[in-house]
Formats: sequence, structure tokens, C-alpha cells
Amino acid sequence: MQSPISFFDQVNTNFDRAAALTDHSAGLLSQIKEINSVIHFTFPIKRDSGEIEVLHAWRAEHSHHMLPTKGGIRYAAMVNEDEVMALAALMTYKCAIVDVPFGGAKGGVKISAHEYSERELERITRRFTFELFKKNFIGPGLDVPAPDFATGPREMGWIADTYATLAPQDINGLGCVTAKPIQQGGIQGRTEATGRGLFFALREVCSLGRDMRPLDLSPGLEGKKVVVQGLGNVGYHAAKFLEEEGGAKIVGLIEYEGAISSPNGMKIEEVMAHRRETGSLLDFPGAQNLDQRDEGLELDCDVLVPAALENAITMDNASRLKAKIIAEAANGPVSAEASEHLHDRGVMVVPDAFINAGGVTVSYFEWLKNLQHIRFGRMEKRFEEKAARQILNAIEHATGTSFSDSEINDFARGADEIDLVNSGLEETMIKAYNEIREIKKRHEGIDLRTASMVSAIDKIAGVYKHRGLFP
Repeated sequence: MQSPISFFDQVNTNFDRAAALTDHSAGLLSQIKEINSVIHFTFPIKRDSGEIEVLHAWRAEHSHHMLPTKGGIRYAAMVNEDEVMALAALMTYKCAIVDVPFGGAKGGVKISAHEYSERELERITRRFTFELFKKNFIGPGLDVPAPDFATGPREMGWIADTYATLAPQDINGLGCVTAKPIQQGGIQGRTEATGRGLFFALREVCSLGRDMRPLDLSPGLEGKKVVVQGLGNVGYHAAKFLEEEGGAKIVGLIEYEGAISSPNGMKIEEVMAHRRETGSLLDFPGAQNLDQRDEGLELDCDVLVPAALENAITMDNASRLKAKIIAEAANGPVSAEASEHLHDRGVMVVPDAFINAGGVTVSYFEWLKNLQHIRFGRMEKRFEEKAARQILNAIEHATGTSFSDSEINDFARGADEIDLVNSGLEETMIKAYNEIREIKKRHEGIDLRTASMVSAIDKIAGVYKHRGLFP
């Protein structure tokens, strides 16, 4: 067994490896690396039984080089200070890599969410928001939470409502939190954003034959064998887009109740329907149940997508993995030591700080929408449609071509909010990957994780230098 190091130390190990490739001063690198502020507090809540329970909660703000800070809130029994610090640091680097102007933050409440009723979870969420507000750790220009493990639009709606009650004079109050329900100022496409962003990123990663040849893979996603660990929001949507839009073959799925495999592939929607009906992935028709859940990570595949929690892949199991590409859909699913080992073996690890950045990217779009107080596409959609129709009419008159009504409607359709969101997300992921790839080419022998961290460090350092804070 390897001797464990803390999650935050793992993040800093990756930082130090990348920092050594830059020419920034030691003082500047230290400023970028260190946590700016972290708070631990307790608060009581009343259970449905009438019992009073005292809960522990944290919020960490890693970097104030950009404001507001941004990061999710998770409800989990394993939440602790080291974890929120590590995840806050990852958020700083993630935002920098994809050019989202936020500092990184993270928070959590130490509970197992499934042990609480909806009424209890609402009381917990509202009280947690009150504590953040009282301590100046939430606000559209200060710190903007989002969902994470065991939280979602419902909880974000409670946060937005509580903040509005506490700060009724804040005209931009809806921007205090993202991934809200659409009716509360949310944005279309946010639910599936992390999974769709992973699809866009992995499609770009696999598109170049010269990058795939060392892995003995053909270019493109079509036909690639994929294993997904974790079928929450991120894992499910990643599997869905890889299968339905990328033409990949889902050969293995792993959840807490077990794992299944099928060399011929599985339709993700059929598996999810089976799970809703039976309460389990297991015994899905045409698939094999694995004896041990973690055997799923070791299945023969081209792409492994760990989309659960951190440290799913360590030195204890890294040598048994057969995947040629590992796409880190979760935060920190591959330990720093295991990542280095896999790179030495020739496995391509596409790092979390890049490939799961779709969520924060679309959260940024939602935040902008809240500050602008207008839905994307509202002003230009009809103008674009009229302009396109005029062009089609001119083509008809000039060439004698006749377009059907359905062709005109397709060609002349103006962009809706979801079209603009997906377009912006696609552009973001493609641009970021090509920046990382260029850094990797400049520093022969480094992996994508180190290259992405160099990208983040350089961009954050540029902000400090532009402000004259460091030479």
C-alpha cells in the first residue's frame, strides 16, 4: 500500500511540477499556490423528529486574483477542510485554463444527504447560506457557489431565495449562485454542461491522428470502447454524448451497487431505464455482472471516464488499468503518483482541471446572464432569422432555385439560448485543449496535466503582473 498524502498536497505536487517549468519568481508562485482564506463553522438544525443536530461546514476561497470566487458546495460525510482546500485550488486552475474570470472556491457540509428529508435539506441549505452571508462568503461579486456532490438545482434555488431575502437591495442578487432552476434565473444547458464539455474536449483530443498513433488508436471517437465510473449527472451525460453524438461504444459501467460489462456495448438510456425500474445496474440484459465493483476500472477499453469521487485510481490499482486514455470527469480521481506512473506507461491522462471545466464555463454564462438581466438570443434571434430569409430569397430569385418551407425554416433559424451556450462551450473546450497541447509540445516529455497547470500558472501570473503586484 502507498503511504497516503493529503488531497491538497496532491494538488500542490502537480503545481510544483509545473511551476518548475516556468520562470516566475518564487514569491509569485507562492502567492498563486497558497489558500487565501478558509472558514470552518458549525450550526444547529432541527430534524423532523424535533431533535437538534449540530453540523460542520466549510468554505474555502483559494485565490482572489479574480473576483468573484467560484466553486461548488457538496454534501458528503467525508467533507473536511483539506478536501475543500484542494478542490478550491483546482477550481482556480480550472477557471484559468478555460479563461473564465473567477478565482477558485469550494464548500461543503458534513452530512450524508440521503439520511435527511427534503424539508431537513432545505433547512440545512438555507442556514448554510445565512452563515456564508453573515461571514461575507457569498455574493455575485464576492463568492458564487454551484452544485457539487449530492447538491443540484433544487439546493441552488434555495440558496438564491435565501440570499434575496438577506440582500433585497442587490439588483444582481440572482448572480449569487449558479445552476439554478431556469425559472429562478438559470440557463439552458447547465445541467448537462460538464458531460457535454467532456465530450467536446475528448472529441478534440482524439481528432488528431499523430496524437492517437502512439496509443495505437485510430483518430475520432467512433467505435472507441468506453468505461464510465459513476452515473450521476456528469457520468451519465458524458456517456450519453460519447455514445449518441460521438459513436463510442459503452462497454462498462460502474456504480456504488456494482459494475457491469458488455464487449458489444450498451445503450446508456436502456441501462438507466433498467436501473430506475430495478434500483440497480446489475442484471442488465446482455451484460455481465462483475464480481467486484472496482474490477470495472480494469476492463479492456480505449477510454476510461472516472466520474465519481477523488482517488479512484491510485498506485494500488494503476498498474492493472488497460485504458489508453483516462478522462478525469471527477475532481482528482487519479492520484498524483498514479498519474505519473500512467504517463510513464504511455497512458494519456486528460486532467480534471481541463476536461471537466464545462460546468464552470456554463456557470459563467449563467452569471453573465444574471448580471445582464436578459436571456441570451432574445435581441438577435428574430433579426438573424429575417436576414437569413432575405439571403435565401435573393438566392431563389438569382438562381431559380426553390427552397421548401422546411428547408427555409432550418437554414434561417436564429440561435436560441441553448445554441449559444453549446457554441460557447464547444469553443472554450477546443481552444483550451489546443493551448495545452502547444505547451506540451514546447516541453518535451511532460504530460497533459503538467501542461494544463503551466497554462493556468502563466495566466494567473499574468494577472498579478499586469496589476504591478509582482515584477
